[in-house]
Amino acid sequence: MAAAVCTAAMFLAACGSGSGGGDGGSADAGEPVSGGVARVLQTGEPRSLDPAALSNTWAHQPVLANALYGTLMINDLDTFEIEYKMATDFSSTDGGSTFTLKLRPDLKFSDGTPLDAAAVKFNWDRLRDPALGSTTIRQAVQIAQSEVVDPTTLRVTMTAPNPHFAQAIVAGALNWIASPAALQQGQAAFDENPIGAGPFTLVDWKRQDSIELQRNPGYWDAPKPYLDGITIRTVSDTNQRVNTMTTGGADLASETNWESLNKIEAAGYSYEVVPTGGGQFMGMNVRRAPFDDERARRAVSLAVDLDAINVAVYNGAGEIPRTLFEEGSPYYADVALDRHDPEEAQRLFDELAAEGKPVSFSFMSYPTTESKTLGEALQAQLSAYDNVEAKVEVVDYAAATARTGARDFDMVISSAVVQDPDYALWMAFHAQSPGNFTGIQDQQLSEALDAGRSAQSAEERTAAYEIVQQRLAEVTPGIWYYRAVPAIVSGKKLHGVVLYTLGSPLPEELWIA
Repeated sequence: MAAAVCTAAMFLAACGSGSGGGDGGSADAGEPVSGGVARVLQTGEPRSLDPAALSNTWAHQPVLANALYGTLMINDLDTFEIEYKMATDFSSTDGGSTFTLKLRPDLKFSDGTPLDAAAVKFNWDRLRDPALGSTTIRQAVQIAQSEVVDPTTLRVTMTAPNPHFAQAIVAGALNWIASPAALQQGQAAFDENPIGAGPFTLVDWKRQDSIELQRNPGYWDAPKPYLDGITIRTVSDTNQRVNTMTTGGADLASETNWESLNKIEAAGYSYEVVPTGGGQFMGMNVRRAPFDDERARRAVSLAVDLDAINVAVYNGAGEIPRTLFEEGSPYYADVALDRHDPEEAQRLFDELAAEGKPVSFSFMSYPTTESKTLGEALQAQLSAYDNVEAKVEVVDYAAATARTGARDFDMVISSAVVQDPDYALWMAFHAQSPGNFTGIQDQQLSEALDAGRSAQSAEERTAAYEIVQQRLAEVTPGIWYYRAVPAIVSGKKLHGVVLYTLGSPLPEELWIA
């Protein structure tokens, strides 16, 4: 099975099903040809076309943002080496305390104005503003200041040394540069006419319907893009995405579900999965009751049967992250993330109730089928115990994002989907990280994350991340229930699927036979 192959290949290579007509750009597809309009399915409707409001993962809007704004750089999914696009260099000579960004000369936004170092500085500076509400603030606040040296050079000073910071850039909106003049006109005006330097420009955005893009004739990397245009639709339901792909209604789709990928393969279509560690977890907010008490977090974790959750949500086709890294990873440690012990769970529930602290909480669910089913399955399992009550609250994406950012939740789906271990783990669990949504504060964990970031040898990094795994298992910030599936499905006539970071396709490479 393709799933088994992907698991075995974890951290070694991206994996495709190998069946069907889509080939992800393999050699036997021939040379790219120009023309045609690709139909793309994304899983989340954007609240704005401002790059600050977009997310660079397979589960959000990567095709849209890469199309409008292009990329400064990407990473190789096999080696994690940085490859340059609109940038030509991002390097440090002092262990990651400062970096120098170099741009290609004569880059232009789609309105003909220059994309220069000053434009990059403007975009990177604004992403640090909490009022902007961007998830990329997690990366941007690591930059203390930046200085324009000349039109193609930006000098960056970090708040703390981070030699791996380029991996954080490619994973978010720091990689997408929009026209400062266009951004300063306000959100409404920008959404009508977003100005970037990507391979495509906006024709029309019908909210909750479609986004029409057309080829940018001034794109820097001619003769790309090959397509005349792209039509993007948001489909949050995995079954609807599968049906649309297998009936020929779309050419490219993001996918999040192994069961859906099995259906895709059975129908003769191809997919590619980005190899990762970590995954999705039910994050518990330690800033407030009941999960400010470690016993409550441990009790709920011990009470949950993850195999039953897998059956309820994914028909048993999902992969549970029993350890943070797969055995093929250089960072693998035999540290179990889960333990099912109903008797100990009930003892803890009773102990807390006797102290006047019975466990009662709400699971804040996204509107997707998987999220709602997960909350209901958790609720059903906990109903078998005394002195614990779980409610399910379904909210839309915008509200869930806002409330998560404001830390206004008891339990919510969160993730630490790991490529290079620094970015995802530091962001999710370091005491000083703005992306630490659970609010976990553990000195040993934070020190180990800092050590992994600054380590000068592979052995030092491995040792540091073993401590990270031990502390995560001990402090229980959440319940790890699903190894993420950053997957991209392609139709039988679509070629040139090139991915970077967490399943982010490069639209300029796509072509239709």
